[in-house]
Amino acid sequence: MRSFAKYITEGENTKPFAYTENPSNGYFSETIIQKINAMMGKIIEEDQQDGEYAVRHIRTSLMKLGLTFDEVPPMTEERGEISLPLTLFGGRFGKDTDTPHNEFVNDDGISHQREGGLSLNLTYEMTDTNQCQLRAKIM
Repeated sequence: MRSFAKYITEGENTKPFAYTENPSNGYFSETIIQKINAMMGKIIEEDQQDGEYAVRHIRTSLMKLGLTFDEVPPMTEERGEISLPLTLFGGRFGKDTDTPHNEFVNDDGISHQREGGLSLNLTYEMTDTNQCQLRAKIM
């Protein structure tokens, strides 16, 4: 039996873990976003009795990655679409290396690394059985 250290040096994945590729560090490549969208799709793959419960579950899962979004308006209509901007750990406020002395950085924590930032797009539709068909996607 191989030890863990030997497995790491001889294993297929010999590249050390890069902390810059972690979404909690603001690394949002298309592959990372696709994986997050797949995770949200798994949460809401079936029709929901309570759409707000599913949104709370999505919020909890995204918060584990440091992503937060504002309060979701009530889903009272037959169908609708909601777009919510995402922030990374609540955004940034303070000084950056190139911020003038009389200004502050105040943004979402994502848009300085990804043009336009990210948003959570929710679409919902009430079914004949009074359940909510919910879809979520980060764009």
